[in-house]
Amino acid sequence: MAAGTKQRVSDEKVIIDMIVGDVEGKDVIIMDDEIATGGSIIELIECLKERHVKDIAVTCTHGVFSGKSIERFRAHPDINEIVTTNTVPIPEEKMLPHMTVLSVAPLLAEVIRRIHNGESVSSLFIDTL
Repeated sequence: MAAGTKQRVSDEKVIIDMIVGDVEGKDVIIMDDEIATGGSIIELIECLKERHVKDIAVTCTHGVFSGKSIERFRAHPDINEIVTTNTVPIPEEKMLPHMTVLSVAPLLAEVIRRIHNGESVSSLFIDTL
């Protein structure tokens, strides 16, 4: 587990101050709650490359992919895989060959079922750890 600290300079630009944790020579999965422009992810990848990481996968909950984000990811050879959910619709023209979109429908259905039956919703997430 490692974390990158960042400073946002503008909507399009961030600076990664440091990476806390040992990633040297390892495969990494970059996790973010939301990817909009992709600036933070691309900047983090540049820092990770300086630490000679191996495979890089990117994952997020909400793949907004606004502005030039798709072009940025398409042009970046170090990203092996992008995984997001369908909480935000992703048009076909924004899909990349190495992008996987996972449905949140089964999770939402189970949450609704548990609420309807008076069952614990939080245990749904504890059981998956």
